[in-house]
Amino acid sequence: MGIFSKLSTVIKSNINDLISKAENPEKMLNQIILDMRDQLAKAKREVAAAIADERKLKSQLDQEVKQQRDWQHRAMLAVKEGRDDLAKQALIRQQEHAERAQVLQQTWEAQAAETEKLKGSLRQLNDKIEEAKRKRNLLIAKQKRAQAQRRIHETMSGLSDTSAFEAFNRMADKIEEEERQSLAHAEVTEALGGDTLESEFLRLEAGPGGADVEDQLLALKAEMGLIAPPEAKAPRQLESGDDDADGAASVQDAEVEEVSDDEAEKIPEAELISEFDKLQQSAEG
Repeated sequence: MGIFSKLSTVIKSNINDLISKAENPEKMLNQIILDMRDQLAKAKREVAAAIADERKLKSQLDQEVKQQRDWQHRAMLAVKEGRDDLAKQALIRQQEHAERAQVLQQTWEAQAAETEKLKGSLRQLNDKIEEAKRKRNLLIAKQKRAQAQRRIHETMSGLSDTSAFEAFNRMADKIEEEERQSLAHAEVTEALGGDTLESEFLRLEAGPGGADVEDQLLALKAEMGLIAPPEAKAPRQLESGDDDADGAASVQDAEVEEVSDDEAEKIPEAELISEFDKLQQSAEG
């Protein structure tokens, strides 16, 4: 099993254990990131050791190649000096170093290739951890949004219970009933113990319901020149009983237009519009 296979197994085991015990997702995500960074640090140390081994093999290979060349040079020197015995020994040593160099060359090439793979895997692991760190904030935001939605749903579910609304309506009815009783009590108190003279004057000041309409009709006729404008009268004061008799006589002498009960009823709007249309056609004709 390779270095990164072991690390992947450890990371998955730790993450699964954290997820199964997760209570606070934000803390768990932060802890997972910390665990990943710890595993990344271990992976860096493993890759560094592999690189050191590869460089050691390369150094041994270079040394064997150098020894091979040195013994070859010595063999040539011995031949020049007529020392064939020394030349044979040098060639034997040169052959030994050449064989070891060949083995080291193959081992170093395999180690170098594996080291490059480890470097690539380390870069990938580092990139994944950086990506996980970037996604952490997004996941935390999603988790908080999900919690908010759940709380809103729980609140709405609680409000769906009609008991709260029924209690509210009962309280509103109670308050309105208290208000009606208070108004009724005030009305009864005023009727029994109020100032009757003041009440009579208030009714006189209010006048009949159609008085305003009659006044408006007279004002309209005066404006159109159909009747003389009413003379302004000075306000009268209350005097003795004789004056009251004279005032009553003058009121009786005044011309009062009586309105029957049928005429006092409100004319339907459609009928009223029809009458006005007839008047308009008559005026145009």
